[in-house]
Amino acid sequence: MKFAASLGFSMTAVTAISLLAATGLASGEESTPAPALTLELNALQPSEKGCRLTFVVSNKLKAPLDKAAFEIALFNEANVVDRITVLDFKDLPEGKTKVRRFDLGDTDCAKVTRVLINDATECSGAGIDPKACIRQLKPITKSSVQFGS
Repeated sequence: MKFAASLGFSMTAVTAISLLAATGLASGEESTPAPALTLELNALQPSEKGCRLTFVVSNKLKAPLDKAAFEIALFNEANVVDRITVLDFKDLPEGKTKVRRFDLGDTDCAKVTRVLINDATECSGAGIDPKACIRQLKPITKSSVQFGS
């Protein structure tokens, strides 16, 4: 440390360099992203039946899903649950991104203020923990509607 100080390095700089080297950041190592199932509420649009919800789902769980389904709750402008339904996303291959659309009859999109993911009702596939779909879920939204768990 006296050598570092004589070269004009402060103790803070030496400590920071040591921490970077210890964590691998100084060598440019990247950490592997944690397995996840990303579920994006992409759009809510009026349809002939009622309201069409469009989702973009990406399976990064490191294994294919034979079936994934989620129970969702729709809240109205009074922040009261207006409807609970199950959306079946079917099979989701590993590393694949898919778009899924669901038409909800007798639902006015303009009155939906929040979509809550209540639970994963189905989550199955070889090597998949049945709770992985809910525990490793990463909900995001591109709409103005609040979305998540």
